[in-house]
Amino acid sequence: MLKFDTKELQPFVQHIQLAGQLHLVLLDLELSQALPTERWISYDLQLKTSNSDWQNWRQWADDLVYPGRDLPGFILKPKVHSVLHGSCRKPHFGARDGLVRADQQLKDTAPAQWPSLLMLSGDQVYTDDVAAPMLYAIHQLIARLEFADEILPCATLSSSDELHNNTPYYYQREKLLPATEASYQVLKQLFQGAKKPVFTTDNAHNHLISFAEICSMYLLVWSPAPWQGLELQMPEDVLNSFSPERQKRCKSYSQNLMDFKAGLGQVRRLMAHLPVAMMFDDHDITDDWNLTAEWEQTAYEHPFSRRIIGNALMGYLLFQGFGNAPEKVQKLVPLCQQALSQPGTEAHDECINSLLKFSDWHYSWPTQPPLLVLDTRTQRWRSELSLEKPSGLMDWEAITELQQQLLGHDAVLLVSPAPVFGVKLIETIQRIFTSFGKPLMVDAENWMTHPGSAYALLNLFRHPKTPRNFVILSGDVHYSFVFQVKLRHKQQSPSIWQVTSSGLKNEFPHKLLALLDTANRWLYASRSPLNWFTKRRRMKITHHKPIGETKGRRLVNAAGIGLVELTTEGVPSKIQQLCSDGNTVSFELEKESDDMDLNF
Repeated sequence: MLKFDTKELQPFVQHIQLAGQLHLVLLDLELSQALPTERWISYDLQLKTSNSDWQNWRQWADDLVYPGRDLPGFILKPKVHSVLHGSCRKPHFGARDGLVRADQQLKDTAPAQWPSLLMLSGDQVYTDDVAAPMLYAIHQLIARLEFADEILPCATLSSSDELHNNTPYYYQREKLLPATEASYQVLKQLFQGAKKPVFTTDNAHNHLISFAEICSMYLLVWSPAPWQGLELQMPEDVLNSFSPERQKRCKSYSQNLMDFKAGLGQVRRLMAHLPVAMMFDDHDITDDWNLTAEWEQTAYEHPFSRRIIGNALMGYLLFQGFGNAPEKVQKLVPLCQQALSQPGTEAHDECINSLLKFSDWHYSWPTQPPLLVLDTRTQRWRSELSLEKPSGLMDWEAITELQQQLLGHDAVLLVSPAPVFGVKLIETIQRIFTSFGKPLMVDAENWMTHPGSAYALLNLFRHPKTPRNFVILSGDVHYSFVFQVKLRHKQQSPSIWQVTSSGLKNEFPHKLLALLDTANRWLYASRSPLNWFTKRRRMKITHHKPIGETKGRRLVNAAGIGLVELTTEGVPSKIQQLCSDGNTVSFELEKESDDMDLNF
């Protein structure tokens, strides 16, 4: 076992005081020689404060190890034979946690059979959709941790202390905006909680605002420790101020959060034993983040919404982004330190300006095949026709850089938070609403909504030096499915698999998805005239069926986590959805006779 004392670690440690009673330690350890691969590596983590003796993990997390082990540990597996992946983890949603199911999977298998990594591809937290009982718990934690007061650029409250302690504005946070035309536009974009006819209604009226709220949310979704002593039952006078429907929902959410909290020890154990890669999607920051050029113009030009977005992005950097590729974001950490020492001042705003200008959130890991994680949120290809039209998920420069990264590889694991190839009927509905100038109503953010980015991506797959095998991991949509793609009119088409797993703790409305799934199969079957007239002739997409699903359904609507096993060539040999309720759904991988040509 490697041993380091505090002096040896000092050059590799960054310490940030987030609050009076909260310290963040970022460790980026450089080793003189590489760790061994394909063998168990245990570690012992000990902590010491100025007023205490050394404490090992048994004293603050006695459930951190798996049965039969004396220490936590991991196995480095640069040759990826399997990967766990998922997205969309909403704490108050009424389903079990997919990360708890992933922990059970590790517990039930020998470490030699564990996946190479855990990929979380977006919406690890929901800053824009917070249940009132969760917000109540957040404010209790803020008081306990002694966060500094943050000056807020809004007309109603001058500081975060007022927001946290006196007037939390449950379900009324849009009222913090001043009564101006600019604020009205921000209200429509961030706080309205638009009713979406295809997707679930968003509850944006409890949107997190201060950095203290963002930080506390992260602590409460990853660890059981901050929950100790917190109450989820809201005071009667607060509950009585809600409508009867909201009171009913709050009681339901409180129970869901109790169940969520009960599994956090297992979530912590899972993440202590696997390499974990993460990438943001919109809910990590705010719903429909950068969906259109109009959205960007409205949100970033208003000081209040700019602060909200900036605080969420700072939270992503410190709690998610740093661990992905420390060398890429290292220069941003001192700016965060300065901002947190003077919250709400010019230093805070300068930090946010730097974060919003930063365009290097994407990253890669040198696994075999390499893991390439796309940033589909901050490098968007803005529409040249109208500010209201959806932006492309990546601009020309970003796609060109991706093409360079692909050269020289036979296979690649590509992570796109939103599916590259979507369900045809749903994308058709999105195009209809977009044509009427309502892209935000239907989450019209897929690769096909912007012709430039769609064709640039298609040309990337058609490049003569492109990898022979692609596996695209995606999430976002709250249901799971598997596509296999072949390019037409190309003598040796690359093998392209898209595996979508969503959500970890979220689901699509069941009756609505069943209707859409059935309608999609009827309207766009291979022999359907509608499919013939709307298909694109350049690629053929096979929709692989989940085994055991009734009535021929192709879409799996069950919270859980995806598991993909790969051959030595980087081609899927097994694809499963490990459902959080204990069931397992496997997908047929053999070629089917009822292929559909979907929109591309």
